[in-house]
Amino acid sequence: MIKGLIPELSFFRKNLKFLLQLLAFILVSIILARPQFGSKLEEIKREGVEVIIALDVSNSMMAEDIQPNRLERAKQAISSLVDKLQDDKIGLIVFAGDAYTQIPVTTDYVSAKMFLSSISPGIVPRQGTSLASAINLGMSSFSPAMGESKALIIITDGENHEEDPVPPAEQAAEKGVVIHTIGIGSSSGVPVPVVNNGRRDYLKDNEGNTVITRLDENILKDIAFATGGKYVRASNTNIGLNTIFNEISSMKQQELEGTIYTEYDDQFQVLVAMALFLLVLDVIIMERRNRKLSKIKLYDVRV
Repeated sequence: MIKGLIPELSFFRKNLKFLLQLLAFILVSIILARPQFGSKLEEIKREGVEVIIALDVSNSMMAEDIQPNRLERAKQAISSLVDKLQDDKIGLIVFAGDAYTQIPVTTDYVSAKMFLSSISPGIVPRQGTSLASAINLGMSSFSPAMGESKALIIITDGENHEEDPVPPAEQAAEKGVVIHTIGIGSSSGVPVPVVNNGRRDYLKDNEGNTVITRLDENILKDIAFATGGKYVRASNTNIGLNTIFNEISSMKQQELEGTIYTEYDDQFQVLVAMALFLLVLDVIIMERRNRKLSKIKLYDVRV
């Protein structure tokens, strides 16, 4: 009946248009998912230095003589330093009563900042301050082939409770490692705030006396002097890392080798072209046969 009423109607063309629209819809859905094909590890070579930052995370670093507190201000400064690095490798050590590797030396600055944000005094099992442990761990964390292009930055209030850190610093100097120290805090002394059962209080010793933390500049100057490094005292406006960064920039650059994870670019362009082609084809193909075109016969067949 339909063929009699509409002779030009083509069910094949109607079904073909539906198929083209369906395929175009599927391609658009895939495009919206932003497909990326494959991944690879790419080896790169750069010239720079290896920088390891040793950050004090003892309870005394929560003192608020540097706003918002010593530790948070140091983390902000380290984050700014990472933003300035280009071809250098960076590692991060945290220390209190002992030292622990937070980030091995790497060129992945994004991961370095990500791990930096999670640092707090609670990540170390033993409190106290051991500068010697930080220096020893820093020495073992450098790449053996780096030569003299190595720098260790220690950020601390300098209240050393363990062995003398100057002999390890002298050993570091013999191996070509320069140690820069940043003293953060007040030399006059301030209490250390803590929160107990939701209430703000101050850290107390075993006898119930309020603990007063003071910056010990002398030990930090001795460490820096033993290796030819620089000592900088931090303040609320300037933590001192910019000065240290200028010192590091003047060091001898050495060829570095590293691997970074690289993803291929988005690959939706080909799918976009295919979807547009199908939609244009859908517009061109009509559901009805063209009467004028149907009269054209390329071959005149007579029986």
